[in-house]
Amino acid sequence: MFYEPKAGHGLPHNPFNAVIAPRPIGWIATRGADGRDNLAPYSFFNAVAYTPPQVMFASTSAKPDRDGTKDSVANIRETGVFCVNVVEFAARDVMNASSGAWPREVDEFDHAGIARADCHVIAASRVANAPAALECEMRQIIQLDGEANFIVVGEVMGVHLRDDCMVDGKFDITRFQPLARCGYRDYAVVRDVFSLSRPGE
Repeated sequence: MFYEPKAGHGLPHNPFNAVIAPRPIGWIATRGADGRDNLAPYSFFNAVAYTPPQVMFASTSAKPDRDGTKDSVANIRETGVFCVNVVEFAARDVMNASSGAWPREVDEFDHAGIARADCHVIAASRVANAPAALECEMRQIIQLDGEANFIVVGEVMGVHLRDDCMVDGKFDITRFQPLARCGYRDYAVVRDVFSLSRPGE
């Protein structure tokens, strides 16, 4: 099969977001200028640089109460900070419960029964029991072609690592089994890990 996206795919569901898979999930915590917390998962997410450490996520839809974007991007515009929480398999249901297009006054921490903790260097909450959380200062918000498509780039200013995920001085993902998005309603969990050395190492 071949199709040109501008002409349509003719399938019952768009295959594009199932092709690039699995994708890590950035569970983005923000706080608006009004002090309200927000928590939402984004599967267009990744690390993009080591020095300084930087991450990005993309928001690709809008809510009628947020002027062309969603709560996460709107809050980051107001405050300039956000926290990325790593999603483990054990949190799949509460993560999913936080993914709805709720009105801006809904606090997803409360709505989904997710324990929160204060960040250390930014004014935002984080998921208290997340395997890792990255406190970020926004560096760029880039508008992409298309309606409501934004990339948010942040510099990591603080890193939380859950103690039980540390083994012999390494952050061990097998201790918590990261959750990933595969498109449609499909997800994957990382359980099998192997090592490869680069040529010359």
